[in-house]
Amino acid sequence: MKKFDPSTQIHDYLVFGEFGDVNPSITDSSTFTFLNPKTMEESFQHDIEGCFLYSRHWNPINKFLSNALARLEDTESAQVTASGMGAISTVILQLCGAGDEIVSERTIYGGTYALFKNFLPKLGIKVNFVDMQNLKQVEEAITGKTKVIYAESISNPLLEITDIPALSEITKKHNVKLVVDNTFSPMIISPKRLGADIVIHSMTKFINGTSDCVAGCICSTEEFINSLTDVNSGATMLLGPVLDSLRAASILKNLHTLHIRMEKHGANALYLAQEFEMLGLKVYYPGLKSNKHYNLINELMNEGFGYGGMLALDVGTYENAAKLMVRMQEERVGYLAVSLGYFKTLFSAPGHSTSSEIPGEDQKSMGLSDGLIRFSVGLDNDISIALERIKKCLRELNIINNEYKTKLRSYQNA
Repeated sequence: MKKFDPSTQIHDYLVFGEFGDVNPSITDSSTFTFLNPKTMEESFQHDIEGCFLYSRHWNPINKFLSNALARLEDTESAQVTASGMGAISTVILQLCGAGDEIVSERTIYGGTYALFKNFLPKLGIKVNFVDMQNLKQVEEAITGKTKVIYAESISNPLLEITDIPALSEITKKHNVKLVVDNTFSPMIISPKRLGADIVIHSMTKFINGTSDCVAGCICSTEEFINSLTDVNSGATMLLGPVLDSLRAASILKNLHTLHIRMEKHGANALYLAQEFEMLGLKVYYPGLKSNKHYNLINELMNEGFGYGGMLALDVGTYENAAKLMVRMQEERVGYLAVSLGYFKTLFSAPGHSTSSEIPGEDQKSMGLSDGLIRFSVGLDNDISIALERIKKCLRELNIINNEYKTKLRSYQNA
């Protein structure tokens, strides 16, 4: 496959304001005027270049951001939404109806799990959860009613890498759509180029990068995006998860620094993961050579953007995790908070927060430990300072014991 550089694709996309501004003008209007009724009538049937009907459908700044996101994911088209969950739910409802089925990865974001497990059955949509690492299990779960296979490029929170090309072969064989949530790995992985039909992001996270808004996006074919915005049957048009214009303009600006941020997030996360591993701690990070997914991510990833800013650390018990997170916040390592992609490090215990919607027994079966801490590693210029503060907290709580210190000395002497 030809090398792909999403950052260059975005930087080659120039949008000017009405008066030559280097930033496009923000359209602060819910509705738009027409010079004649005939054009308005036609706008209800299909898009007309340069014409906008109503901001629930499209407006200029949302269109500009959508075009940039399509370049990011190398898709024909895209649409922005008011949240990541808005993106997920409208895609599913556009593709599925009563009596249809979905095959979903079992290790996914808790909000997605709750939507699939608790809400969709009320609409007559059945979801079969499988271990997406087991391709045979995936294929066996497909029935004549299956419309979608749903996965995350890098799973939340265990950071498992999905073999998108292999899944794509399965979906094409059975004529179902492959929907991939790429929130953890913008620029790092390009799911469409690997065979996905639809790519979803929570732009709240890395794409925006400043934790000051909630937003999502859908990247796919022009045909699918047009179906979403159809005035008679489109899920985004009729359910109305429209993104505010001011937020769209802000995200478009932040998008142009995404490549720099992803590289730094990844470099800092890799450094911490390697150091945690040398301490003898159980760490989940696909950029470690010891990680079971190391070879796969190297096959799938775009060059130059690192292995991602997310890592998970297992400290054994929830008591340990809770105490450690409090101490790390006190030591100014970062914030005890959910979400990710912020310029400061964020950490939380997913089994008791972002994955708490998943029942305890299911958490155990997928390997989600009670003592797991999920880190969204920040943009610290000197990440070694954060490491020393974390090590101080680990020693105070006796999470680093004598055995681990012996391992550390052996690593240092090697």
